[in-house]
Amino acid sequence: MKKSPLTLAVLALFAAAGGAQAQSNVQVYGLLDVGMETATNQTPTGGSMTRVISGGMNTSRWGLRGSEDLGGGLKAVFNLEGGILMDTGAQDGALFKRQANVGLEGAFGRVVVGRSFTTVYDTVIGFDPMGFAPYYSWATSGPATGPAKYGFTTQYDNIIKYAGTFGDWKVGANYAAGEQTTGAQDSAKTGFSTVYKLGGVNLMATWERNNGNTVPATGNRDRNTVWHVGGNYETGPFKAWAVLRDYRLAAGKALTADVDATTTWAGLAYRTGATTLTGAIYHINVKNVAAGKDADPTMYVARYRYALSKRTDLHVTAAYAKAKNGQLTGLSRDDPGYGTSQRGLTIGMQHRY
Repeated sequence: MKKSPLTLAVLALFAAAGGAQAQSNVQVYGLLDVGMETATNQTPTGGSMTRVISGGMNTSRWGLRGSEDLGGGLKAVFNLEGGILMDTGAQDGALFKRQANVGLEGAFGRVVVGRSFTTVYDTVIGFDPMGFAPYYSWATSGPATGPAKYGFTTQYDNIIKYAGTFGDWKVGANYAAGEQTTGAQDSAKTGFSTVYKLGGVNLMATWERNNGNTVPATGNRDRNTVWHVGGNYETGPFKAWAVLRDYRLAAGKALTADVDATTTWAGLAYRTGATTLTGAIYHINVKNVAAGKDADPTMYVARYRYALSKRTDLHVTAAYAKAKNGQLTGLSRDDPGYGTSQRGLTIGMQHRY
């Protein structure tokens, strides 16, 4: 049978991957998550909307990762990862927007250089009951409705990142060069994290600082500082989480107010057989705003997850967000809400390969 050029190209790709795997352990992997959402206050007139969504529990992605044994316990490692919009089939941003790095791994830990998730991201994801779900979690940032999301940075360009495990301790650090001609500190980014395991308890702390560029009129630059403290505890079929995040943006411009907020969340999960039930509450205490203008939004989330296999799950998630003082809020980190509250329901399927 005559094969089309597209078929030949696909076969060539897999043949190349297979050949590379024999030499250096290359893995093709991905996660596909698609479903439907219906939510209130999705339009400026307060209308509801039902739509197909990409990424209910996790952002859809595909990637290549691998390693080469260099001898003496040392490995060369790499990771290329891009996002997929399952509702349209489009590429989500740059080809390897999620990760593009290479590095070394050994008894000392792992060091990578390029573009990568931050050490704060790598740590905090284990302390979010919803696992950074696009629908619905405020663990990376708050709703897109207000003037600020009060979150941390999930990825850096120009990163040098270290991660290591020593007994019951995990530690991480990263530095991202600003690459500005005005000075090494302009646009530079730094982060640290640590996790300590004590039986069924894990305790964590993180800190990051993101600099803006120097403002000539004041000689100062924006300084965004975010830190977390939190823990999780697992016993039998139950797992619980509790985290506090403090966010502060000190303005470099004159006569510009600082941005300040504290986000807290807690959750509980129960697993029995193929079923996992998870509930979570997220709250943002907005500070440094005029009296009666703080939204202080709260979101309540409940999720039902059923494992059809080790790699395929069905999931249903319901959420409700509300704000104070007549301020607008929404459930989504990406799309604004148009009311003082919003309700949403998603149903979807996830497959990992």
